[in-house]
Amino acid sequence: MALIFLAFDNVNVSAQVGDTVYYHTNGDDIGGFDSTALENTIIFGVIDSILENGITVQYDAAINPPEATDYISFVKDKKINTSSLIGYCAVANFVNNSKKEAEKISDGSEVVESSKKIKMKNGKRIRKFIK
Repeated sequence: MALIFLAFDNVNVSAQVGDTVYYHTNGDDIGGFDSTALENTIIFGVIDSILENGITVQYDAAINPPEATDYISFVKDKKINTSSLIGYCAVANFVNNSKKEAEKISDGSEVVESSKKIKMKNGKRIRKFIK
């Protein structure tokens, strides 16, 4: 494995050590946007460290490094970064602070029972959720 430093004016704030880095070659200008075909997308390596002006990527030396004109992107590790909460409780309190009447049309949430353990206490079933 080799290390390479990729310099940027600004590093995306959501980039983290462990994210997978891709680069995209042979982009075409289509409608003012740079576009490339999927077969021109190369999995490059994993972010090893992050500095203000760039990232260090650990990659297989058999893969050619990106050129200055290539588009660099990264993807989060789905095992670590999920898009929903697990093992948390939420309480919402809706208050109308104006003097005029207001109608609340809708609110919603996503609830998924991931794992549970059922216990008995005084003859009643108690569900205990486990993170």
